[in-house]
Amino acid sequence: QVQLVESGGGLVQAGGSLRLSCAASGSIFSTSAMSWYRQVPGKQREFVAQITSGGKTHYVDSLKGRFTISRDNAKNTVYLQMNSLKPEDTAVYYCAALRPTGYTDWGQGTQVTVSS
Repeated sequence: QVQLVESGGGLVQAGGSLRLSCAASGSIFSTSAMSWYRQVPGKQREFVAQITSGGKTHYVDSLKGRFTISRDNAKNTVYLQMNSLKPEDTAVYYCAALRPTGYTDWGQGTQVTVSS
C-alpha cells in the first residue's frame, strides 16, 4: 500500500512563499507521475501541476510562473514551491501519484491559508 504524506502548509501573508512536500512510501514513486491538486470548500478539486517520472512538468495556465513542481526520486518526495501567494490560493493542497496502471493514490492534504 502506498502512503503519501504532505507537509509544509500553513499561514502566510499575501506575497509570501511556501514549499509543500509530499513524501511517498512504497516502490511506485519513481514510475509514477506526481501531481498537486487543491480544493476550496464547496468547490471541485482542481489540478495545479504535474511532473512525470521523466521530469516533464505541466501546470494549470493560471499558476504558471508562480508555482514550481519538482521531484527528488532518491527521497521519494515531490515538492511544490509557491511564490507570490495570493488570498485566492487558500485551499487544501493534495498530492497524487498516478501509477502506470492508471490507479491514483492520494494524500490527506495540507492546508494553505494566505492572508491579505
